[in-house]
Amino acid sequence: MNDLQFQLDMVRALNQQLNNKEKMYQLVCSTSQNAFLYIDFKKNKLDVLGNWKGFFDFQAEALGDMVKLLDLAEDRDKSELRQVLFPEKSGEENKVMECYFPSLKKWLEFEATVQYEGGAPAEKVLRIRDITKFKKQNEELRYMAYYDVLTGLYNRNYFVRILSEWIREAQDSGEIVAVMCVDIDNFKKINDGLGLVAGDELIQAFGLFLKEFMDERTIIAHVTDDTYYIAVRNPVGSHSIEKLFGKIVQRVNEPFYVMGKHEVSISVCAGVAEFPEAAGNSLELINCSEIVMFRAKEHGPNSMKYFEPPIFQDFIDNINIENKLKEAVNMNRFLLYYQPQYDSKSQKLRGVEALIRWQDDSGKMISPGVFIPIAEKNGMIVPIGTWVLEEGIRKYAAWRENYNCDMVLSLNISAIQYKRPDFVSNLLEILEKYRVNPKDIELEITESVLIDDFEQVVSKLRILKEYGIKISLDDFGTGYSSLSYLKGLPIDTLKIDKSFIDTVIQDESTQVITESIVSMVKKLGFETVAEGVETEEQYEYLKKIECDNIQGFLLGKPMPAEEIAGLLKQRSAGV
Repeated sequence: MNDLQFQLDMVRALNQQLNNKEKMYQLVCSTSQNAFLYIDFKKNKLDVLGNWKGFFDFQAEALGDMVKLLDLAEDRDKSELRQVLFPEKSGEENKVMECYFPSLKKWLEFEATVQYEGGAPAEKVLRIRDITKFKKQNEELRYMAYYDVLTGLYNRNYFVRILSEWIREAQDSGEIVAVMCVDIDNFKKINDGLGLVAGDELIQAFGLFLKEFMDERTIIAHVTDDTYYIAVRNPVGSHSIEKLFGKIVQRVNEPFYVMGKHEVSISVCAGVAEFPEAAGNSLELINCSEIVMFRAKEHGPNSMKYFEPPIFQDFIDNINIENKLKEAVNMNRFLLYYQPQYDSKSQKLRGVEALIRWQDDSGKMISPGVFIPIAEKNGMIVPIGTWVLEEGIRKYAAWRENYNCDMVLSLNISAIQYKRPDFVSNLLEILEKYRVNPKDIELEITESVLIDDFEQVVSKLRILKEYGIKISLDDFGTGYSSLSYLKGLPIDTLKIDKSFIDTVIQDESTQVITESIVSMVKKLGFETVAEGVETEEQYEYLKKIECDNIQGFLLGKPMPAEEIAGLLKQRSAGV
């Protein structure tokens, strides 16, 4: 083979290699979902490769056709897109951008790469990629990261993020940033009564209303089923918290409609905490607003309260008491004191009322007025109440055996304890265990027991009465007192609240009310007990108006079981 023939064969082989590579590149481009433009500046030539027809309805045949891409873009993107399409004009090698094409309803990514020879552009490749699906996924993830799915308001994390930025800026500007925690009252009853779907509709409707207040100075988040956060930057004028809450109350005074037909009326309570007075960072500010929101609930529906330092201290104290209370329940650190009740005419001992006391590990006595409300909120009132029943009945059984006393043991029952389905059976088991006659037991209930389900409460009272257990209505004259329900209650005793006895001597109006109560109760066939009798004048007055029994410091303070035993021993010996 001569040299010429060898060279020809080599050229053919190289051409075949180039043809194979070109075919491979064309195959890669044609199977790709991307579109490509190849520009050869030396030959002033443009080639289209890949999925061009999947993007555009025009064919690019000359370099000038690239300008048509600019016509499809939004005006705000045209300047940047021009730089990507023609990077050689600024001497750049690579440019990338994303932009939306409304007519195509697609997000496209453009990437241009230019090769230079001797400082002049030689070749350029423009890659066009459809990133619509990726953008939508990102938007969904972003929405989930920042927004509450149910209401479209911010979620807690994004709210905290923006609030933190506002507080950082407020530290320099001296502005006030307020956080209001808004809670729908008794939302659980709506969920339980109408169902979760109706509850969700209500949450959405209320959230949609709140969304109207969002602007550059107000952000709102939905954080739990019935709780929303509202942050206001520089809350003055039209953005004042008072005006905002006033509009909220005005709206909830009108009903919401759920599931197309159900009319739902709600009320709200709100707590407000302000930076820098209440707290120095976002999480503490939110926490303070939540704390004071619960305090606002104590003042009734549609109440709002501002945070004050003593409220936070009360909260901390309650937390400490709650922690100690759990330990006290586990370690059985409670005591029962007993206060005597006497017949007002003969001063014969009618019975004793069992009163719980708690001595903490430091020896300090903690008032029931402090720990009982906490126990009722966290559910610990149930084991505490069960202990009171058993300890009181156990001690009473011992007195009956040792001193053959004829008296009544009064036991206080909380609404939560009373409403438990096993309350009656547990009480009867304890009575049977210590062989105590049910007729010797008097259960003291407060008017709060009657609020939620009057018929069910009365039904259970009648069951107790059938076993011979006496029922006493405690603290009459306070709270939700109503003369109308007295005629339907199967009670034996009515206790006149201490607040009446305190002023009965000095105040004529109190005298009229007290005398009316005693007269009415006698006609209904109930027995009366006056609480808090501390002076001879009060005693003589109550005896005069024929109040049956008295209880108070005048004749007997609450005392430990040993002192009651001594009192019973004296009476049994006739002393």
